[in-house]
Amino acid sequence: MNINQPWQERIGNQRDWVWRGWQTRYSYLRAKHNNSNFPSPVIIFIHGFGASIEHWRHNLPVISRTYDIYALDLLGFGASRKADVEYSATLWTEQLHDFWQTFIGTPVILVGNSIGSLVCLNATATYPKMVAGLVMLSLPDVSVREDILPPLIRPLVTTLENLVASPFLIKNILKIVRKPNIIRRWAGLAYPNKQAVTDELVEILSSPAYDDDSGQTLLRLSRSVRKASFAKSVKELLPKITIPMLLIWGLQDKMIPPNQAKEIASFNPLLKLIELPNAGHCPHDEYPDEFNSILCDWLESI
Repeated sequence: MNINQPWQERIGNQRDWVWRGWQTRYSYLRAKHNNSNFPSPVIIFIHGFGASIEHWRHNLPVISRTYDIYALDLLGFGASRKADVEYSATLWTEQLHDFWQTFIGTPVILVGNSIGSLVCLNATATYPKMVAGLVMLSLPDVSVREDILPPLIRPLVTTLENLVASPFLIKNILKIVRKPNIIRRWAGLAYPNKQAVTDELVEILSSPAYDDDSGQTLLRLSRSVRKASFAKSVKELLPKITIPMLLIWGLQDKMIPPNQAKEIASFNPLLKLIELPNAGHCPHDEYPDEFNSILCDWLESI
């Protein structure tokens, strides 16, 4: 991989795709070395909350040596439309499924990070014929919040959150949090390896927040993610899966407690867990060489 290439070149061929009237972005790379007699499955990469296709810039060029790959900006993120819509894992699952139907149509490998991994899991459970293998990094479980808060306290917490998530406050909060120095501090929480928090990463994370309607989208997301209808629980989804799965978790993850990894792995015997001692919430970007090696070895094994 040529790290001196601009990240725009490393993420592949970018295209726009209109989904349900909204402009969305995807990229693709064709395999450089593929056995035409025994074709490998296509791989689709789905980013995490606040990220985009560019977050896979260290991975796509390497994996595409052997596999045809696609990466998709979920609606509301990256260079996709900042739509005024009710966001949910179900909405993004439908986007992913329609994308698969439009461009691929044969069983694929899904690779997701953070909320992207939850979307991939939900898509696998909802459309089992679509997926041949599932890779999840730092998988969040939205049901954990409900387990932590006592029933009598939940309405009070929700009321306070709704006061904070007002249009006026969100608009002004966005002006602050999208500044590069603030983005750098936030990334420092997700990345224990400070050398991985580069100017390039800061630019990638901050740029979409300057798009039109980004404030409205942030408001929608902040409200949606707190609703029980945002996503089904991991405990409900995982036992339904009957294909090979890989769960990768950084033991220095400050966004989602690493002790959840083993519990999640216990929900399905087909799931293989790999814990990375030094990595945080985004191991594919923090330690790309290690992640790429793990992913390629697992793909060969299945």
